[in-house]
Amino acid sequence: MDKIFITERELRFGDCDISGTAYFPSYLDILNGVNEEFWASLGFAWHDIIWNERWGTPTVHLSCDFSKPSFFGETLRFELGVVKVGRSSVTVRHRISCGDEVRWSSTQVLAASDLDKHTSIPWPDAMRAALEARLTSADELGF
Repeated sequence: MDKIFITERELRFGDCDISGTAYFPSYLDILNGVNEEFWASLGFAWHDIIWNERWGTPTVHLSCDFSKPSFFGETLRFELGVVKVGRSSVTVRHRISCGDEVRWSSTQVLAASDLDKHTSIPWPDAMRAALEARLTSADELGF
């Protein structure tokens, strides 16, 4: 299993402003979809944990650095690395590029949350193990 999760997304017309430039709120919506795909790759599809197990992974912190614009029709490569697993949180780093050019990056903290009580919970054992198996060092991450 690769420690860095990689997927691609094409920028659609609705992701961009009138000039064809990616609109940052759409970036965050796309990033949420990348997170959902990452979770599924670990064996924890959101539709299952949300509806059947009644826990979720809301974002509790997010920082983004936008270095270059992206445009309608471009394909962006999303790389996600797990950098820290806490009792009930996980810190991930995202690098988003087009070709060899980094377009933006992000650090995100997600928390395990009981969806009925609206409180944080410790990671379920299987989820913790899956996240810890993906932990990456700064050298492995490369970004």
